[in-house]
Amino acid sequence: MVMFDVPPPLQSRGLDEYRKTWNLFYTCYRPSHAFNIEEIAITAGDDVAFAVMVMRCGPPDATFQFRLTIGLRKVDGDWRITHEHHSVPATD
Repeated sequence: MVMFDVPPPLQSRGLDEYRKTWNLFYTCYRPSHAFNIEEIAITAGDDVAFAVMVMRCGPPDATFQFRLTIGLRKVDGDWRITHEHHSVPATD
């Protein structure tokens, strides 16, 4: 798996590196915060699929939005996330 996230590192390869990215999230996490999907579009074939989303993160009144793209592949009959990309709109 490869993941591109908003905070560093730029990319994480493999499950162990992906797990480490959650350390930053949990240092900022509050029980009232959540990820909410505001828009989603899914395209799926027999063994490859992707989803693109606009997400909101934080308490119910949060204004922080980001984009999320997830690529999936069917392996031995099970869907596996093989690519994940988070981004925020450029401000410059």
